[in-house]
Amino acid sequence: MTTPAQANATTDFDVVIVGGGSGGLASAASLLARDPRLAIAVIEPRSEHYYQPGWTMVGGGVFDREVTCRREASVIPRGVKWIKGAAASFNPDGNAVTLEDGSTLTYRALIIAAGNFLDWAAIEGLPETLGKNGVTSNYSFDTAPYTWELVNGLKQGTALFTQPPMPIKCAGAPQKAMYLSCDHWLRSGALGDIDVAFHNAGSVLFGVSEYVPALMAYVDCYGIDLEFESILVAVDGAAQMATFKQQGGEVTKAFDMLHVTPPQKAPAFIARSSLANEAGYVDVDQYTLQHVRVGNVFGLGDAGSTPNAKTMAAARKQAPVVAENVIAMLSGKEPDALYDGYGSCPLTVERGKIVLAEFGYGGKLLPSFPTWLIDGTQPRKLSWLLKSEVLPWIYWNGMLKGREWLARPAHRSES
Repeated sequence: MTTPAQANATTDFDVVIVGGGSGGLASAASLLARDPRLAIAVIEPRSEHYYQPGWTMVGGGVFDREVTCRREASVIPRGVKWIKGAAASFNPDGNAVTLEDGSTLTYRALIIAAGNFLDWAAIEGLPETLGKNGVTSNYSFDTAPYTWELVNGLKQGTALFTQPPMPIKCAGAPQKAMYLSCDHWLRSGALGDIDVAFHNAGSVLFGVSEYVPALMAYVDCYGIDLEFESILVAVDGAAQMATFKQQGGEVTKAFDMLHVTPPQKAPAFIARSSLANEAGYVDVDQYTLQHVRVGNVFGLGDAGSTPNAKTMAAARKQAPVVAENVIAMLSGKEPDALYDGYGSCPLTVERGKIVLAEFGYGGKLLPSFPTWLIDGTQPRKLSWLLKSEVLPWIYWNGMLKGREWLARPAHRSES
């Protein structure tokens, strides 16, 4: 188990990684698997590490919350120095990162994997009522169990589910919460007495058209009212009223349960830096994940500017690309490993079945398995077993340990 260290006034490393979440730790493990001599530091302020894809299952009454959390110290790869602190600013010209406590780390290569910022406060009244008054979210470790409490207790009334403008972590997660809730109400006989609506800031149910027919079949089965181009802007928890901005103006609706997906944006310390693009994310080449202007900087995961779905599965595919290209750069070579935009969204359409959406840049389908085994465009029991049993095990025992099962990158030199 790794013990957190304090940075000295200035500390030198081969590689500094900002962020000890999925992308950061997977990159560290993949680097060490290729070159165990590297001096690597991970900057991460949190003491807990979360398997966030599991929170959908917590909200659906499938997982206990505790199985999605481990101590950060227990998942830091052996040989990596954990700097328990928060990054504050970058100095690319000086190859340095400054922490909030004023200490500085210098590097030969920098990897930024600091995630996406959940902007709960962007919705008026939400922070004050989240976790009570029927207002919940599977995007929080603290409130995911409250989702299941509400779902299990609701026998009649109105349930609203929201999705904010992109980009967000796992664009399918807002729907996953809704489908699992509806499936429970259907099985318990309550669905006929519950009005369900999905308020989506976008104009389509899902961004890759091949998966829409299967999803629409469940929308029809559950009797869900689809409200497109509808953005949650305010919540009055005590009165149980939600206000949405729509094309015709603002609309206020009463609810008994409100599942909120918060607006999201790049972390402020990245957005205000010279390494960010106009949207605030680390400005990287979408294939090599190398910064477009600063050659010894790389970015991956939710903090990167790549136009892919922001999912843990994307980070799993990106980490080996970053590892290979960082080592190439340190050796004076050009990056050769390529990321194809792969992302995966296991859409939990009912308890026991999943539509396994796997796709890359441009919406190209990128299935991991032959269709005779798993047809990802259709709900399958085997996909549920993959989500509920296999993927969590792969995460803890594979991805975070540098074992790149089904994640080996393609190479420019091979094409």
